[in-house]
Amino acid sequence: MHISQQIEANIKAQNVADTITLDYEARFLRRKRLVSDSGEAFLVELPETRSLSATDGFVLDDGRIIAIHPKPEPIMKVTDANLARIAWHIGNRHTPCQIKTDYLLIQQDHVLEHMLRLLGAQIEKIEAPFTPEGGAYGHGRTHSHEHNHEHNHEHNHEHNHEHNHEPSHEYSDETSKSELLIKHAYDH
Repeated sequence: MHISQQIEANIKAQNVADTITLDYEARFLRRKRLVSDSGEAFLVELPETRSLSATDGFVLDDGRIIAIHPKPEPIMKVTDANLARIAWHIGNRHTPCQIKTDYLLIQQDHVLEHMLRLLGAQIEKIEAPFTPEGGAYGHGRTHSHEHNHEHNHEHNHEHNHEHNHEPSHEYSDETSKSELLIKHAYDH
């Protein structure tokens, strides 16, 4: 079995010997046995965990390159007249987001869907490749916000703890009903 210990960025089509189709989560790895789209098994053994993009390729120990293709997966297409406001709410929850000119793509999540609908956004559930922005400074990953209450901190289910998703949980008289509902959805 061949081994890949190197990733080549911005690969050229003429240098590609094979392809592998991976979803967003599978493109975040350090060490794993994979199988190419043509059925060839190979081992990935990178020096550190990497977030791989659709322009990267695994360089095998014999010099061949296996190009990475993003696999279609269930995502939500989000549109709104004030897309910047919607993007702020998504980013404030550290949610991976693919930004297009007139819409956003995020992984399907019922809590986020509920919040975005309360904000007036239109949601279309689709299946498509998901290649979100790399996070601050153009690399790395943001973490998705799982809503199963298995955060990396104590969680006594009394819901009286600070959660640090908002600068403050104080609200003024100008707070809208939808903002209060959004706060409630994230605190419970």
